[in-house]
Amino acid sequence: MARPQHILVTGGAGYVGSALVPKLLAAGYKVTVLDLYLYLPDLFQSLRGPNLIEVKGDLRDSKVVARAVAGCDTVIHLACISNDPSYDLDPDLGRSINHGAFLPLVKAAKQAGVGRFIYASSSSVYGIKDEAEVTEDLLREPLTDYSRYKALCEDELLAERAPGFHVGIIRPATVCGYAPRLRLDLTVNILTNHALNKGKITVFGGGQKRPNIHVDDMVDLYLHMLAVEPERWDGKTFNAGWENFTVLEIAHMVRDALGKPIDIEVVPTNDNRSYHVSSEKMKTELGFIPRHTISDAVRDLAAAFAAGRVPDPMDNPVYFNIKLMQQTKLA
Repeated sequence: MARPQHILVTGGAGYVGSALVPKLLAAGYKVTVLDLYLYLPDLFQSLRGPNLIEVKGDLRDSKVVARAVAGCDTVIHLACISNDPSYDLDPDLGRSINHGAFLPLVKAAKQAGVGRFIYASSSSVYGIKDEAEVTEDLLREPLTDYSRYKALCEDELLAERAPGFHVGIIRPATVCGYAPRLRLDLTVNILTNHALNKGKITVFGGGQKRPNIHVDDMVDLYLHMLAVEPERWDGKTFNAGWENFTVLEIAHMVRDALGKPIDIEVVPTNDNRSYHVSSEKMKTELGFIPRHTISDAVRDLAAAFAAGRVPDPMDNPVYFNIKLMQQTKLA
């Protein structure tokens, strides 16, 4: 199969997309971004040119989707209402975007002649597991509507698989590190922000194990999938994580990476979800090995704060999905 040339990234102006799109362009791909651009409307201003097409619009609008997918040979589908708290703000909205818009997008892609479709699902589809290693062949037991609809989309995508239409599913762990459209509502990023800007880290619970992957590794995984023959991942599902540590261990890693005397306070929590995601299949079958650590993510964030690239990090809604969604009325 010919090397992909034109990539549609849905949700391309989000956290992972903001790091992915520049790397795709630098690698010589033509890129179309489909996004509402709620957070940073001019995110890609410095990248604009003949190889970047920006479609500002709603994933639920069939005409917008048809325009975005036209001429593309690959779709990387990142767009969604991310994580349980954001989803729970408006379950009907979450369902319409995360699930209702999914199959129409897949069918529109097939109709437009797209040959590769990569879906960003979630490691939350596993629910709570007692196994020491959470592997891709374990039963999915989603606990929330957010994760249930992620699982349903996986099934719908696999059902659309056909000769010439290669489909792959990635189940990312929690992403960490600096990206141009930064999120400061994810575990490592939260702890780093509080350490630097409050001088104190509050850990809720602490014993829960959380898998993490650096945003640069997440992006490089997608680039790797574009570079290899799609038969390597067609019809398959891959966990995308790297380091599994407890929240308290992560707090100590943040303090050590910053090299500052930061207080760590542990308080009780009702959220005791804990799981150890195995990424062995990603390494052995895809041949992709992450190169960055949680400590790298902390240092990258610290450098961005020091350089003034993260103004008002404690209060600016642009860094917090829930805060911005509360200000934005999406029908």
